[in-house]
Amino acid sequence: MRRTALTPPRFAPVRLPVRAPACDGLHMPAEWEPHAGCWMAWPCPGPLWQDALEPARASYAAVARAIARFEPVTMLARPEDAQAAATLCGAAVPVVPAPIEDAWMRDFGPTFLVDGAGGVAGVHWLFNAWGHTYDEPTHDDGVAQLILSRLSMRRYAAPFILEGGSIHVDGQGTLITTEQCLLDPRRNAGMTKADFEELFAAYLGVRKVVWLGEGLEGDDTHGHVDIVASFARPGVVLLHRCDDPDDHNHAVYQDNLRRLELTTDACGRPFEIITIDQPARVDHGGKRMDLSYINFYVANGGIVMSAFGEPGDKLDRAACETLRRVFPGREVVQVASLDIFRGGGGIHCITQQQPTGRPLPPF
Repeated sequence: MRRTALTPPRFAPVRLPVRAPACDGLHMPAEWEPHAGCWMAWPCPGPLWQDALEPARASYAAVARAIARFEPVTMLARPEDAQAAATLCGAAVPVVPAPIEDAWMRDFGPTFLVDGAGGVAGVHWLFNAWGHTYDEPTHDDGVAQLILSRLSMRRYAAPFILEGGSIHVDGQGTLITTEQCLLDPRRNAGMTKADFEELFAAYLGVRKVVWLGEGLEGDDTHGHVDIVASFARPGVVLLHRCDDPDDHNHAVYQDNLRRLELTTDACGRPFEIITIDQPARVDHGGKRMDLSYINFYVANGGIVMSAFGEPGDKLDRAACETLRRVFPGREVVQVASLDIFRGGGGIHCITQQQPTGRPLPPF
């Protein structure tokens, strides 16, 4: 995703294991349901950030402090970076030393599940760095297991590759994703929509998958849905809008809008679609950045979202007002995020919510 890729291996479809989370009554809850806390990972030195490492760290710390106003935040950091991370994040954000290589907790961290009776477990997806392999070793494929072990929480090892940013759920059986990302042969070559729908039913308790088309131009993940669309509540979808017919993202928007208009959720409800205009274009390193207001974090009683312009920017203000209307009763906090997006993602990409509940014991 963010470094020079080698020729990827081929991953064949796999059979379901004997036991999957749905067998134990588990499902993935919506992001607006109560949280025990939030997990993040600290930006590491390397080719991703180059000279922008310190600004990125300052922005990550600002996001962590903003979320910590609403719920606990735990930051993983390399042992040699832990003290600097603790200084920038402040006393409200504990820092845990860990062997990390990158800083995108949404994608390589666990996806948490609930059983409806107060129990919480986690799925550990296979992770191959957004469909690529690299010369250098990576530890990020083990971060999910590290977190679940620290929590003494049950871990379900999934038999396929997935990143958390490629899916969004409403907590009532509906999942939204993109064909561009999930059908990418660099991840799970040979797998079909039907294969994914079966796996999502088994691992996330999903009854219906809504397939959008593509992600945004400039998205190094090749189609993550969390910069294109997200659920605001059951039956309501927030959608990234581009009205400029000369912009590549206009065709993306029109196609995804049509798909949403022609389908329903798992309960048979037609979607209410609320659009948010895309931010002004910004290029970095000779390519377009995939800026989006859709990529926000829902906290207990709050929304932490991106700002891209100068204070008072018209588009920033309009997006903020939309989220205030959509999430009444939650305080909306904007954090300057260009230095995060320069690495290839946004606030939703660098966070992972842990639902409230008692950890189910490991097998």
